[in-house]
Amino acid sequence: MLLVFGGDTVYNKWWIKLKYTRFEKARIVGARALQISMGAPTLIKIPKDVINPIDIAMLEFKEDAIPITVKRFQEN
Repeated sequence: MLLVFGGDTVYNKWWIKLKYTRFEKARIVGARALQISMGAPTLIKIPKDVINPIDIAMLEFKEDAIPITVKRFQEN
């Protein structure tokens, strides 16, 4: 996939980290929170005072531990 931002060409490689939009972030955190609330194991060590699935998903997102990918399509 080839992404173009402001005239600069960016190749989508594994070492290039692209910033998520607020909509992508909400979708990723919401999907992960649903998984956690349904009994999925957490992917990081959670503090004892955090019990809300959304807060746990936000912690996982901040530590880049969520195994969810975003596919972006370029319009021609």
